[in-house]
Amino acid sequence: GKFSKSHGIGVFGNDAKVTNIPSEVWRYYLLMNRPEVSDTLFTWADLQAKLNSELLNNLGNFINRVLSFVAKPAGAGYDSIIPDAPNAESHTLTNALAEKTNKWVEQYLEAMEKVKLKQGLKSAMAISSDGNAYLQESQFWRLYKEDPAACAVVMKTSVGVVYLLACLLEPFMPSFSREVLRQLNMSPDEDLSFCDDKGETAKAKRPWDFVSAGHKIGKPVPLFKELKDEEVEAFRIKFAGSQAERISKAQADAEAKKVAEKLKATKLSEGSSKKKQSGGSKSKTAEDVSVAKLDIRVGLIRKAEKHPDADSLYVEEIDVGEEAPRTVVSGLVKFIPLEEMQNRKVCVLCNLKPVAMRGIKSHAMVLAASNEDHSKVELVEPPESAAVGEKVTFAGFSGEPEASLNAKSKTWEKLSADLHSNGELVACYKDVPFTTLAGVCKVKTIANGDIR
Repeated sequence: GKFSKSHGIGVFGNDAKVTNIPSEVWRYYLLMNRPEVSDTLFTWADLQAKLNSELLNNLGNFINRVLSFVAKPAGAGYDSIIPDAPNAESHTLTNALAEKTNKWVEQYLEAMEKVKLKQGLKSAMAISSDGNAYLQESQFWRLYKEDPAACAVVMKTSVGVVYLLACLLEPFMPSFSREVLRQLNMSPDEDLSFCDDKGETAKAKRPWDFVSAGHKIGKPVPLFKELKDEEVEAFRIKFAGSQAERISKAQADAEAKKVAEKLKATKLSEGSSKKKQSGGSKSKTAEDVSVAKLDIRVGLIRKAEKHPDADSLYVEEIDVGEEAPRTVVSGLVKFIPLEEMQNRKVCVLCNLKPVAMRGIKSHAMVLAASNEDHSKVELVEPPESAAVGEKVTFAGFSGEPEASLNAKSKTWEKLSADLHSNGELVACYKDVPFTTLAGVCKVKTIANGDIR
């Protein structure tokens, strides 16, 4: 609900200190939820989700994986010494990461220049998501023995990205930033400046150069602590009805202003600020329902069988990169033979609210294209080599997916109206392909079909 003193919803100021949840987490939460118009909605569950999934599993996890691997003793890691990585640019995955990172840095600088803080923060977090995908894809733990030179490239590049994140997130989470620099054993004044005299962000294209070979890092320790359900429950009870002030637009703006002031003082873009303005700004509504809100992942159907109580439904167990596979119910019996549903990669929408279909709860949705009279339906297929659990992305649309798509605001209905296969059989949102690190997703034969 909205912050409300009478209903004890929310927690601010002196309450927040009592929770022992670090101030960084509150700042992150406030900036990500910064109301553009209305009062901020606060729920403990939302704070918990932002902390656990974004700060802990995305950002903290990336930094900790990288630094703890470097810190392992020789024979298992690099004994805390950054390895040398000549010809990093000839490593394909690394090059792709550098390209992406550079784009995010450009978006970040542009957002910060316009004091669009939330956008800036999201761009920085996207660098961390891409970093995690890069680690997964590269399988650095296997490379260590099998291809030491490639492993060195991946680790040196990743440490560069860790350093980059510490710099970009400094205006938002200063003590987090200091802690990361401490673990890197680097001083805050070795500021990364991204622009040379021509205002080009060329430097961000070479993350493997950010931290030099032979540098010795400090001791890695986890940066965030998971917020457990029982703690959340305890807070909910403890702060119910207390002076949980309403956080109004004014308060959120005050917080934002502090960050903006700080930004002015942070040397982010040295060099000229006559940067190219990119095309006209998107209309507000287009931004509201960004396709990035959809959590579409590469899934692998582990097994599929007929629904015991419904002729037209399959029940599948689909691995979407989580501890356990998800149970998914799909109305595909009339269109796709059972044997074609076994052990194949699919695109799965993972953030719809679970819904019971004839007595079995479906926890995601398999995406498929249909022709005009709906007589033919085909699965949207990721490339064979796409990693299971990898997020399907759309160029130009950045941000984290919603934890659960809001039924009231009809996000899925609005977005799915623009999902289709194009003339080349590529799955698209408007004209932007469903993209994985291994390439675009396609359908077999249905051109210009609706995807749902």
